[in-house]
Amino acid sequence: MIILRLLLVLAALVIVLSGGLYLFTRDPRYLRFAWQVVRFVVFLLLLFAVLFVLERYVLTAWRVLV
Repeated sequence: MIILRLLLVLAALVIVLSGGLYLFTRDPRYLRFAWQVVRFVVFLLLLFAVLFVLERYVLTAWRVLV
């Protein structure tokens, strides 16, 4: 859980900094970078959610059956 929190804090910091740089320079590459970070973080969160569900329900049910 600490890794997820660290990831979210760092991602939020990067997104805010990229947005600030876009507002300062009006260079659209900072918005593209922020969007890439958002997509990557969402992908990682979905991956962790699937692994959590797998561990919580599937493996627990497997132990009951065995």
